[in-house]
Amino acid sequence: MKTTTVYQKSIKDATEFTTLKKGSSNKKLGFKVTAKKWTGKRLYSLTLVERETCPTTCHHWDDCYGNNMPFAHRFSTIGLLPKLESEIDSLMNKHKEGIVIRLHVLGDFMSVEYVEFWQNMLLKHPKLCLFGYTARKEDNIAHALWRMNNRFNERCVIRHSGNKAYDGELVPTQGPFKENWSYAAEESFEGASFDCPEQTGKMKDCASCGLCWITTKTVRFATH
Repeated sequence: MKTTTVYQKSIKDATEFTTLKKGSSNKKLGFKVTAKKWTGKRLYSLTLVERETCPTTCHHWDDCYGNNMPFAHRFSTIGLLPKLESEIDSLMNKHKEGIVIRLHVLGDFMSVEYVEFWQNMLLKHPKLCLFGYTARKEDNIAHALWRMNNRFNERCVIRHSGNKAYDGELVPTQGPFKENWSYAAEESFEGASFDCPEQTGKMKDCASCGLCWITTKTVRFATH
């Protein structure tokens, strides 16, 4: 079983490179937020090493879309947190209206301590916002994420990625996010759901859409 990315040369030392990338470097994300919530903020993203930081229960463990991203800079967790804090401090000084960080283009929340780092950043910077997805379910990390979502529900939206049911279809996971957030289903799901507007061409990018930050419905994504 694979335990890390297939692109070992793409793993970068966080202490030597800029870890938070402008959303404009990713055509799906965009940079200046014009969506209803968090309008005026600038969008950045963080990419970690897939599998190394992910739960083995992720249903895309083997066919992760990172397999098709040979040029993405993935950051090692060694020395990551001090560098992230320094970059966030600098960006918050630069963008007085605040910033939004997409967690994570690749990778996942790897520890409770890592979740607590982001909680501390939200406390330190009242204009910092976070959004992203996780494959974590019923473990301590998932419960730490649930608590962070609850505490900072206007500025932190971490949604749960859907899991494959035994019949091969995707269903929303009934995990610790159930009471507060809906879930992301990545291929097909019938119910209170809709297709990602950027993937269907209805919206230019995440920065101009923002539905993942406000909707209570399941968001469907096309398989990469």
